[in-house]
Amino acid sequence: MYQPGAHILSELKVKNIELLQNVSSFKVYLEQLIQLHELEQIGETYHQFPEAGFTALVCLTESHISIHTWPEFEYLTFDVFLSNYKRDNSAKTQAIADGIIKYFEGDIIQFQTIKR
Repeated sequence: MYQPGAHILSELKVKNIELLQNVSSFKVYLEQLIQLHELEQIGETYHQFPEAGFTALVCLTESHISIHTWPEFEYLTFDVFLSNYKRDNSAKTQAIADGIIKYFEGDIIQFQTIKR
């Protein structure tokens, strides 16, 4: 029987503004995180706003990872969803979320896990 996947939604307060502005470094980190957890990337888009934050969306066969940063507010949002169609990915979903929080050295404002 199919078990719902985990969809994590989070908001962080981030003091290091440079991390919120540097899409290049985050892209390298996220690619490593995806490889570490043996996920299959099928598409991506990254957009650096001039002298501001960035938006990133990575499509996976398992679903997606997205992030939006606002350095002017020391704030970011992200979500990670991995379906459980072929295997239970709940631990991977949590590990990726933890990795993003660690990368940004963020303080959690909100963190929610939805089973779907």
